[in-house]
Amino acid sequence: MRTDQLPTGGRGVRGDPGPSDCAEVGRVRLDRVDEPRQEELQHLGGYLNLHLLAVEDAVHAHQRPKQERYGDVLSVAVKTLWFVEQTADVETGEVMIFLGPSFALTVRHGANDPTVEAARRLAEQPHMRELGPVSVLHAVIDVIVDAYTQAASQVRMDLTGLERCVFSPVREDLTEQIYSLKREVVEFRDAIGPLVPVVQPFTTARDDWPRRVVPYFRDVADHLARTDTEVRALDDLLASVLDAHLAKVGTWQNDDMRRISAWAAILAIPTMVAGIYGMNFAHMPELDWHYGYPCVLALMAVGAGLLYRAFRRNGWL
Repeated sequence: MRTDQLPTGGRGVRGDPGPSDCAEVGRVRLDRVDEPRQEELQHLGGYLNLHLLAVEDAVHAHQRPKQERYGDVLSVAVKTLWFVEQTADVETGEVMIFLGPSFALTVRHGANDPTVEAARRLAEQPHMRELGPVSVLHAVIDVIVDAYTQAASQVRMDLTGLERCVFSPVREDLTEQIYSLKREVVEFRDAIGPLVPVVQPFTTARDDWPRRVVPYFRDVADHLARTDTEVRALDDLLASVLDAHLAKVGTWQNDDMRRISAWAAILAIPTMVAGIYGMNFAHMPELDWHYGYPCVLALMAVGAGLLYRAFRRNGWL
């Protein structure tokens, strides 16, 4: 576990949480905890007066995006998300944000840490630090939503590449790649979709929050709604691309079957003639004819040639 005390109203302080950190007037402490064990978070939660259920959710993670209030402490769960270019995978994590009267605590699970960028933004925006703990909630969600937007853009680029391959003349089976990307988009939707109703209440004035923070949350909610719409469109488009690719694969199979049938019909003529001669009739006048054998071969070639020409003209070969 790592705990950083980053006061949003002054210089940073590192160390174990203590009463002196909370008691300083004009300062709001931001505690950042990474992958905590239960006993460690329970110790910190006891000091910050966190509810046991909130501590349990923060330790075990795998929560849907949600907000809950325990007394004067607000708990918000948000899924982090980032795109891995090497594997074209969408990876997810989770951040639990706790807001109290004079503190903000974030508990992170996963490789991506949005609180670092959030702390940097707060350090560069004095007017936001004046809003108190709610400024931490806005900064963290803003960073996460920005990451959603970037990941959606990268997914769209991958989808565009798949579209070009699907509708190219090259015969390549892309079913596994399309399905893999669709599975990542579904994971994307599971992260971003439930967050929309969680953020929406923050866009209206609240008695316990400064009114100046409302426009900032409206901006975040707008970006989130736009990205959610884009991800839904990507999901629908991927389904259409998969259907188009499967239809194209079916067309390839039909073409193969037509070619096989055409060649079977072409070979049927010499097979039939050879089969007749293979029955060894005693009385076959052409057996004694000097040109019988060449004429039979010529008949086979002409019959096969006519069928080849007919199939070729109809696009079977």
